[in-house]
Amino acid sequence: MGSWLFLIGILAIAIWGKNQSLIVAAAVVLIIMAIPNSQRILQLVEKQGINWGVTIISIAILIPIATGRIGFQDLINAFKSPVGWIAVFCGILVSILSARGVSFLAVSPEVTVALVFGTILGVVFLKGIAAGPIIASGIAFCILQILNVKI
Repeated sequence: MGSWLFLIGILAIAIWGKNQSLIVAAAVVLIIMAIPNSQRILQLVEKQGINWGVTIISIAILIPIATGRIGFQDLINAFKSPVGWIAVFCGILVSILSARGVSFLAVSPEVTVALVFGTILGVVFLKGIAAGPIIASGIAFCILQILNVKI
């Protein structure tokens, strides 16, 4: 019963904060939970959902290449400016942080609750996007490493 109340609370906060993505996400999870014997579905989405999401994001990122709006010349031009180099560096950094984040979540699943809560607060109150829990966990991992905190 606690998980239902927690998710309904998240849904209420999402509605109050007018965050469409979080409204849909909470509603979908509640609907799945209402299906008899939904544990297998929930486990599948929990296990594969991030991969599915990354795939969908990757498809969206590749669409401008497919439509011809971005080409090789744009890639070459990116390396001709400091902004382009910073963007490349940030892309590399985010991919490394994401990898560290996945590893960190695997060994410290209790951190997930705090990361999800922080993400919800950022999405609802600061108009953020809920694409950051893995990156956030990677940043948390790096900070913990710098502070020499055992995981």
